[in-house]
Amino acid sequence: MYLRKRALELIDEYIKNPNLKKHLLATENLMRHLARRFGENEEIWALAGLLHDLDWEITKETPEKHPLIAVEILEKEGFPQEVISAIKKHNHLQGLIPETNLEKALYTCEEITGLIVAVALVMPNKKLSEVTVERIISKFKEPSFAKGVNREIILKAEEMLGLKLEELAEIALKAMQEISDELGL
Repeated sequence: MYLRKRALELIDEYIKNPNLKKHLLATENLMRHLARRFGENEEIWALAGLLHDLDWEITKETPEKHPLIAVEILEKEGFPQEVISAIKKHNHLQGLIPETNLEKALYTCEEITGLIVAVALVMPNKKLSEVTVERIISKFKEPSFAKGVNREIILKAEEMLGLKLEELAEIALKAMQEISDELGL
């Protein structure tokens, strides 16, 4: 619990964009659900999700440097090495190969939260409660929708984790619906 508290303090220090903060919360809960699905440590997985874009506002103009500054900060702060390693490997531009389930999950799955937010925002009431897995899959297949979402990376979840797109969408949607108030959706 102390580590999550410290993680939230670091987020307040380094992140000003409220939508980025919401992305981190969504990814935190998605990772918690994925840890449960794979019988892994939920707190460790959740921390990786919560902190994975800690340096995004610093590195957004030089994405190839993301998440190297976050890694330095988290090492100084004494966060668990498995969290740091997953964060370090989550940016495909680094060219690092995810090896553990935690690394593979963060690498392949965090992008889907952006797609789900985009789907919610085109719903009549702009609420996650209106979103369905079928709607997510339909919008996933439209390359012009939520163009910033890297669909190729998401599809690697099947190869790396044995998660079909439909199952990942279902897990992510449920995780995000649980915290819909925090996400403002």
